[in-house]
Amino acid sequence: MKLKFFTASAMALVLAAGCTQAELPPRELSEETTGLFAGIKEGTGYFASNSTLPFQAPDFTKINDDDFAPAFRESMEIHKAEIDAIKNNPAEANFDNTIVALEVSGEMLSRVATVFFALTGANTNDTLDAVNEEISPELTAHSDAITLDPDLFARVKAVYDARDDLGLNTEDMTLLERTYDDMVHAGALLTEEQKEEVKKINTRLSETTTKFGQMVRDATVDGALIVDSKEELAGLSDSDIENAAKAASERGLSGKYVIPLQNTTQQPLLPNLENRDVREKLFMNSVNRADQGGSNDTRMVLAEIASLRAQKAALFGNPDWATYTMYDRMAKEPKTALDFMEQMVGPLAETQRREAGVLNEQIKAGGEDFEVKPWDWYRYAEQVRKAKYDLDENAVKPYFELTSVLENGVLHAATELYGITFEKRDDIPVYHPDVTVYTVFEEDGSELGLFYFDPFQRPSKRGGAWMSNFVDQSYLYDTKPVIYNVLNIPKAADGEPQLVSFDNVNTLFHEFGHALHGFFADQNYRSVSGTATARDFVEYPSQVNEMWATDPAILENYAKHYETGETIPAELIEKIEAAAKFNQGYDFGEVVEAALLDMKWHALSPEDAAAIDTPEKVDEFERKSLEELGLEIDLVPPRYRSTYFNHIFSSPAGYSAGYYSYLWTEMLDRDSRKWFMDNGGLTRANGDHYRETVLSRGGTMDYFEMFDNFAGREPDVGPMLEARGLTGGDEE
Repeated sequence: MKLKFFTASAMALVLAAGCTQAELPPRELSEETTGLFAGIKEGTGYFASNSTLPFQAPDFTKINDDDFAPAFRESMEIHKAEIDAIKNNPAEANFDNTIVALEVSGEMLSRVATVFFALTGANTNDTLDAVNEEISPELTAHSDAITLDPDLFARVKAVYDARDDLGLNTEDMTLLERTYDDMVHAGALLTEEQKEEVKKINTRLSETTTKFGQMVRDATVDGALIVDSKEELAGLSDSDIENAAKAASERGLSGKYVIPLQNTTQQPLLPNLENRDVREKLFMNSVNRADQGGSNDTRMVLAEIASLRAQKAALFGNPDWATYTMYDRMAKEPKTALDFMEQMVGPLAETQRREAGVLNEQIKAGGEDFEVKPWDWYRYAEQVRKAKYDLDENAVKPYFELTSVLENGVLHAATELYGITFEKRDDIPVYHPDVTVYTVFEEDGSELGLFYFDPFQRPSKRGGAWMSNFVDQSYLYDTKPVIYNVLNIPKAADGEPQLVSFDNVNTLFHEFGHALHGFFADQNYRSVSGTATARDFVEYPSQVNEMWATDPAILENYAKHYETGETIPAELIEKIEAAAKFNQGYDFGEVVEAALLDMKWHALSPEDAAAIDTPEKVDEFERKSLEELGLEIDLVPPRYRSTYFNHIFSSPAGYSAGYYSYLWTEMLDRDSRKWFMDNGGLTRANGDHYRETVLSRGGTMDYFEMFDNFAGREPDVGPMLEARGLTGGDEE
């Protein structure tokens, strides 16, 4: 998952249409731009100036939790003064004194927000949570005051109206068009009464989405399964049991065992638990978190979010939030995304029913007398997988030691494809002892950027995995990217090797795919640099990078048994790849269901959304929406139920009406993998071509055109359906 925090300083300029930066010379700030801010008071404290560390990396030794609230307020005050200088400039509006000036305003605010939101995601505490609740509405109001300012918009519009006569290069034009379009989308053309209503809605959305995210995190912690005896955990490894004892001890539960919840509905330890009652309890704790009443029940909060979004869309003349928010996506409109997903429902429903039958046969063959339930699915799917493909996940893990996966696998693949190299360093302060830092070098030895790796699960970290930047690439600022990857891998017990599942291996490759997208940014403006792309495009490069996890040359370098040093046998990888098409009824089904559920919430009219006014009606709407899909929802629940669907409800926009992006970008990914294989696979020539046509382009051109430049054609859904085993017939 690519995570990007946008402050008012960036004006939410994340998408663009235009041509490429590679043709363009680096731009320098003009005196006309910088002179506007002369005389504005300077900030105080750590965030008042750029970090003096290499690459302007944040110096966590000098950052205190109590610094953030005053730093936010001071930086917003400075930013407001900068905006006033732009809009009150007596000189005629032009590209430098208006568009570029907006782009470079709010520097201190950007520094504060970048570090703050990184910490609240990866290593939060009560103080930071309180600041988040307090400051989020103020940030929203500050942003609205800029985007809805009529005098400022008048200057932007004047430059926009004259755009064809300004001799702008392609990236300049992109920045101008996106500045104008995003201000219009924010409400610049609304009446004053409508603008005030938008401001109220935005403020309330900021409050409710922040609250939702915090409630889900707390519900996830509180939903951990607590058991009284080691015997109840039969089937788990000694390391898993030791971790459960340690988790209980950390909670002051002497003599008990705790299995913390992961962010998704299914839980990774379910297949190994032999006790069916314990499996059911763990699953029910997961699927019912945040909807059982009490302080962490999110149902009325998410209902309010859906209603507020529908109201806001109506102010802009749109029938629903999905239509409003998809204006800058690759798919453009809800119908395109829905038509794409509906192609999959028929084959997927058939696959779910077929696989459920196979699992029921497996249950009976073992002498047991029950029908498969969600808490059974993965246990018996694993048995079928082992029997059918002779694949035992526990036999795979010893070949995947975390450091080797990262350094000899993920980073080595990047070296082979792109020529870049990595050097670990210990002189850069980090926000948690588990974080490691690497300098990234181009093939010629020049520095490309800085990479932070934060792999382990902890209570202070929200669920999932993501990438973001501490510093964005920009020729305008002469800055190179400082990027972090965050994961949630259970940490091995002291003295035990840090082995990971193949799913975690894929996640490492995935998140570093985002990092590559950021490292290879080649833009003047941060607003369109690197991963600042459409929501339904940003996951594409990260998914493509997963393909190298099973490339023979890469596997040979990293997949070595932690005790014997033996390279993972080729036949074991063949089994992994063959087994990948099995269990798609669940693996793929839960994602499709979540994506379609997202669309259902965001296709509501204001009237229909307002009618969902009790917790019971939230449940009814979710149930009805899922039933309409025609999939086996009682056997295969969505990857996220509404009540803990952070992607769509924990930020004012986030992945709302956009969770389909994971499927859309998988289509691009699978078609791109076919291109790589058709053209020789893992070669520098292929890596350089992909870097040139996709990874270096940022948000500076039409995404269909970008894909065509890479593959020489439009994307095709066929390779995706084939990879998922959904092209009909048995997976054999």
